[in-house]
Amino acid sequence: MDHRLKKNSQFSYIYKKGERVHTENFTLFVVKSKFSDYKIGFSISKKLGKANKRNLLKRRLREIVRNFPVPGHFNYVLMAKENATALDYATLKKQVEYLFGKFEKKCQGKKVEN
Repeated sequence: MDHRLKKNSQFSYIYKKGERVHTENFTLFVVKSKFSDYKIGFSISKKLGKANKRNLLKRRLREIVRNFPVPGHFNYVLMAKENATALDYATLKKQVEYLFGKFEKKCQGKKVEN
């Protein structure tokens, strides 16, 4: 199953309508999906460095999400902030897990709108 968001319109919709949680290095945008599976996209600005640094970060994030039990019925955009390219794999993994945990706590008492 391909879990990637690909179209600019999908990213725009999630930015406008989504709930957000953030850490020092990432912001996670979440919107409810009508499908049972999840979709995720990664947003890494050109301000973060040259293409090789951005691609390395994106590959690491994809691998972390692939091995992590991401909750279904949602669409996600994980946006990297300026110091994210300097982090090692273990720190990235910790922060992504923390973000998803923070989102689950936030939505336990609150319904995420579509």
